[in-house]
Amino acid sequence: MLVFMTMIGLARGTVQLQQYFPEWKTLFEQEADLLRSAMGAAAQHVEHVGSTAIDGMSAKPIIDLVVVVSSLNEAGVWIPRLQALGYEHRASDVVADRFFFAKGPQSRRTHHLSLAEARSKFYTEKVLFRDYLGSHREAFDEYLELKKKLAQRYPKDRDSYTEGKRGFVESIIQLAKGTDKQSIRNRTY
Repeated sequence: MLVFMTMIGLARGTVQLQQYFPEWKTLFEQEADLLRSAMGAAAQHVEHVGSTAIDGMSAKPIIDLVVVVSSLNEAGVWIPRLQALGYEHRASDVVADRFFFAKGPQSRRTHHLSLAEARSKFYTEKVLFRDYLGSHREAFDEYLELKKKLAQRYPKDRDSYTEGKRGFVESIIQLAKGTDKQSIRNRTY
């Protein structure tokens, strides 16, 4: 486990990309098991999202997870239990349809956790983006190059790094939504 832990962690607000590590999936599974154990049936589903979830993608070495809950209005009851697991609730987060938590000291954040509803925009778009890049090599390559350029330009400014990716991410989500609708129309039951 100590070897794995050296593969993740980044100071809050900074940007540093690492080459893809297949072990990121193992680290996700370990954390997902911990969350399922702590939350029981309230954790309806746990997803690995973000770049560490995309095979071959260089990424900031932070494991992003989304726990699907039935109601975000009732998710606040999980704050104390998640804090006991080392998660800091970030109440000032600006995304409207999630509860956000960070794990690890500010000098070495290791996990980002979101609680969201299955039909939320946040959850849907995270999964669409991950799946689209995982199955469209040209988009994968373009995103990787964009990330590298932005990481070089903004190594100590994560907000600018994230803002620099926004247009690309939004365009991929729109493509993925169109692909998803097309695949639904073509399904036979």
